[in-house]
Amino acid sequence: MDSVISFMEKRFLPVAAKVGNQRHLIAIRDAFVTTMPLMILGAFATLLNNLPIPAYTNFMNSVFSKTVGTGADKAYIWTKFGGNAWSGTFAILSVFIVFLVAYNLGKSYDVNPLASGVTALGSFFAVGGLAGMDSMGLFVALIVAMISTEILRRLLGNKHLVIKMPDGVPPAVAKSFAALLPSMITISIFALFATILLGFGIENIVTSFYKAVQEPFQGLANSYPSALLLAFITPFLWFFGLHGANMIEPFMQTINAPAITANITAIKADKVAPYIVNKPFFDSFVNLGGTGATLGLIFAIWLVGRKNKQYMIVGNLSAAPGVFNINEPLTFGLPIVLNPILFIPYIVTPMVLVTIAYFATSTGLVPAATIMPPWVTPPIIGGIMASVSWQGGGLAAVNLLVSTIIYLPFTKIATSMALKEEAAREQQEAA
Repeated sequence: MDSVISFMEKRFLPVAAKVGNQRHLIAIRDAFVTTMPLMILGAFATLLNNLPIPAYTNFMNSVFSKTVGTGADKAYIWTKFGGNAWSGTFAILSVFIVFLVAYNLGKSYDVNPLASGVTALGSFFAVGGLAGMDSMGLFVALIVAMISTEILRRLLGNKHLVIKMPDGVPPAVAKSFAALLPSMITISIFALFATILLGFGIENIVTSFYKAVQEPFQGLANSYPSALLLAFITPFLWFFGLHGANMIEPFMQTINAPAITANITAIKADKVAPYIVNKPFFDSFVNLGGTGATLGLIFAIWLVGRKNKQYMIVGNLSAAPGVFNINEPLTFGLPIVLNPILFIPYIVTPMVLVTIAYFATSTGLVPAATIMPPWVTPPIIGGIMASVSWQGGGLAAVNLLVSTIIYLPFTKIATSMALKEEAAREQQEAA
């Protein structure tokens, strides 16, 4: 194990660190973090409208009995809250993302971030973004945001394209004029590209890209092997001190929003939710206590590691944040990072939990996750909320028990080694 760790430190860590600090990935990650409150609001608003509890629906219908619309469009007015909240969140998610990714990327280049965001937004609509403002246009939004910012920053570096204003002009006005020609050229490039594709029969880039690439990609990401891979990558990176969750967050989010949208649409139509693998699936059934399902490790310490002073002190301090899926105190305090004894359970446990959760969902024992609770929602409660069912809470409880069982023998080994080291140290001091 020491030789493996040494090899990884020399060969793997430098490459992984570069990937983790890659400015485009950071811009995407930060954009999704900014939109997270909106996505949670949209999910909860939908939950209020679609709770599968007849008593709740009948109560709301009786208290708020006014209806709007006619025929098939007739609905109780209280249900419009969810629809309105959806319109302000998930329905325009790609609009938020294209602006925020370009804004963050421009900021990282020390280029006018507002000009970057506005230019990317214009470019997105120039290629047909109006037809994909929701999660359907997410991939195109990411591509357009990055390419438009790269074009803009190069054009801004051309002194012949920068309109300089005289002294005394407010800075905000001067900045907007400096970016005027570069922004116009950038948006025109995307408009021309869309026009050329129109000549080849591609009427809308966003919808065509969705059907050709994004939809099949979601299907691949929804498979058991891909879920297993995602369960492996995050703790593997964390073991070497790299923030695995942040590093794969851009990938998780690009499959997350469309998957949740598709699941909710299917449930509204009384169909089976098509996507099992999404962010609430991992948050509620796999990362119980944080990456590596370390709440199970805390329970294992309490059960068989009480004689290990270091483990008990760190475990007790980490218990409260661990309930809310925050495990950095445990990761760096125990530590788990570069700990050869905990390497196996830390990597294996999430993969086992993914297996249980995936097949429990695919066989219909547990409904698919359609709601995205805040990631700090305690285990079991998060499972109930994500799947809108008690079965989700039961699955989370089973996985929590399984994680504890997996960690038990390794915690016992660590405790035994700690006691031997302490005894040897006492003997040495006595001598």
